[in-house]
Amino acid sequence: MSDTGTNPEAGRKARILIVEDEQNLAEGIAYNLHLEGYASEIASDGKSALAMILDGGFDLIILDVMLPEMDGFSVCRQARRRDISTPILFLTAKSSVEDRIRGFELGADDYLAKPFHLRELLLRVATIIRRSSAAPAHQTSTPIKFGDNQCDFRSLEARSWDGREHVLSEKEALVLKSLLERPGQIISREDLLEEVWGHEVLPSTRSLEELVDHLRRRFERDPLKPQYFHTIRGVGYRFQEEGGGL
Repeated sequence: MSDTGTNPEAGRKARILIVEDEQNLAEGIAYNLHLEGYASEIASDGKSALAMILDGGFDLIILDVMLPEMDGFSVCRQARRRDISTPILFLTAKSSVEDRIRGFELGADDYLAKPFHLRELLLRVATIIRRSSAAPAHQTSTPIKFGDNQCDFRSLEARSWDGREHVLSEKEALVLKSLLERPGQIISREDLLEEVWGHEVLPSTRSLEELVDHLRRRFERDPLKPQYFHTIRGVGYRFQEEGGGL
């Protein structure tokens, strides 16, 4: 048996919650996760899933959007409000930009539209588990400030200029830290994708664009005229410190 499904930090099988009301699909995912060495449990509706999530102990939540009792977006929102930082991978038949943005806004870590290739799902699962179980690259001991914004990468909590509290997803934290650590430097889309998502399964550049747009909506006074997060057309992104020139 491969050690793919092991959580290195805990020295045990990674535990995954599958939230899916299509029984055959849920059982098929669970069976293939078992073959990869993971332990998994299934919830078929949003309310029971939320109760299981709040009990804790999962390394990843695979969460369908369309669910009975409570939809996946609501489950994600409630979990994040209760300081549950477990990575969430959304599965949905809806592949519109608006739905993907909404998922990221609520704190999702990744997004996969149905129908999907099983191998891609397994690769995404492996990438998320590996990154979350390793010593988190985004963590730093002291909060980082830029302008009137403050981010605590250890707790994944942030406060924006208008006093709003936010919980960052793992992906948001990694992108934000990558940009903040290199003020004034242009970082290519390809470098950010590899740093944040890993080399196994790279999403489209659109996923990165949506995530950066979300950071702007959280931390920029005018997201349409960003002060901090600048797009360098055809190349990538640059974080500009307050008062810096372009």
